[in-house]
Amino acid sequence: MHPLRGSFCLNCLSKWSPWRRMSTRNTTEPPLSKKQQKRKIKEETITQYAGDNSKRADRVYAWGCASTGAIGIPSYLKPEKGQHPIYTVRQPARVKFMDRANLKVTKVGCGYGFTVYVTTSFRGNRLYGTGINTDSQIGYHEFPRNTGRVLDYVIEPALIDLPLDHRDTTNITQVACGRGHTLVLTDKEGVFTLGNNAYGQCGRPIVEGEVYGQNPRVNKMKDIPDNIAKIVCGHDHSFLLTTDGEVYSCGLGCDGQTGLGHYRTTSQPTKIKGGIEGVKITQIASTGDCVLALSEEGDVFAWGNSEYNQLSIVTDQTQINIPKYLPLKHCGKIIKAASAGSKCAIVNTKGELFVWGYGILGKGPKLESATEPEMIPPPLFGCNELEPDVSVIDVVCGLHHFVALTNNGSVYTWGKDKHGCLGLGIQRDQYFPLKVSIPAETHSIQCGVDHTVVLCKSFC
Repeated sequence: MHPLRGSFCLNCLSKWSPWRRMSTRNTTEPPLSKKQQKRKIKEETITQYAGDNSKRADRVYAWGCASTGAIGIPSYLKPEKGQHPIYTVRQPARVKFMDRANLKVTKVGCGYGFTVYVTTSFRGNRLYGTGINTDSQIGYHEFPRNTGRVLDYVIEPALIDLPLDHRDTTNITQVACGRGHTLVLTDKEGVFTLGNNAYGQCGRPIVEGEVYGQNPRVNKMKDIPDNIAKIVCGHDHSFLLTTDGEVYSCGLGCDGQTGLGHYRTTSQPTKIKGGIEGVKITQIASTGDCVLALSEEGDVFAWGNSEYNQLSIVTDQTQINIPKYLPLKHCGKIIKAASAGSKCAIVNTKGELFVWGYGILGKGPKLESATEPEMIPPPLFGCNELEPDVSVIDVVCGLHHFVALTNNGSVYTWGKDKHGCLGLGIQRDQYFPLKVSIPAETHSIQCGVDHTVVLCKSFC
């Protein structure tokens, strides 16, 4: 056997020995040439592709019922050869039309199967609509042009032409959508209306037998205050909120949802009094026929439908036709409110969210009815030891689902998953808030009856 086989050679390992390292520690390395210095600098340089001056891109994501065209992605309904149509989108899908058209979306309105966008570009302030158009709620769209073929369904955002007197200087500041009508607020030319006016919800006289479909006319509300700051649409009723905090309403009033002290239909926007008279109102929430109003002091007022005990704190009746103050205990100062078909939600200054009413409220399958606000535990919205400052800053709703936005740009949904409106990737009702996977930071949320749209910023 070889004498060194199976053993280590000390001479071979001497260059790794500590004695050798000690003996060479103080030796100086030869200076590098200029070429070697440049190569070393290049090797040590870290390239930062997202620089300090880079801009985060705007993104629009939507999910839910696609069969109406409300999602605004035409390939879902007119797929390429060999592919099948997609009628339900169960997770966020990027609406790339805005990128192709170089449009920045500033506001969104979601109705019953249709979506309206307020956009800005180098061409100015413009309005686009997509989805159901059977009552001309998103305008008059003839395709091909000059053929007389008017579209009842639009599957990609299309320009809505408004009869503005000064297109270059008038800006569209907000849009709101109901079951079949749309309100458009401008900064200098008042409020414009499109769509169904069967109950006076567009703020103009009701015309017996009027045909709303394939109608190119866009109306302008008359005899309303000049200082309208916000607009809100319910089922078949509308609200106008002034800068002074006064509220005007019109439309269907069979549940008292107009708040005018009666149950009749009203076609002329009329000032609401009752409990909110003399109170500065800052927000109105009314997706269905139950209405919540928030004051500047953070108080909550309510009227309209109470079949599911939404307003049982102040009445045992199923309807209230005049605003009443809701004494919500232990809820703090309220900054946001949402009113669905049978349930309500509010958010306070601490970022805590409370729910009550009937249905899937967000506190598990065992709680399906509550007459007073119940707080959903903050950890369900991502508040924990690692992120203790996470809080809810906004909440909106469809008829049967809620969408909440947190201060770190995350979106949470819960409720009935009608046509995938929760965006969780699976079709099932969600009894607790669950985070929606969106590859961007969300800053604005909006709901229709069966679809959801969010405005985001890319992460870099």
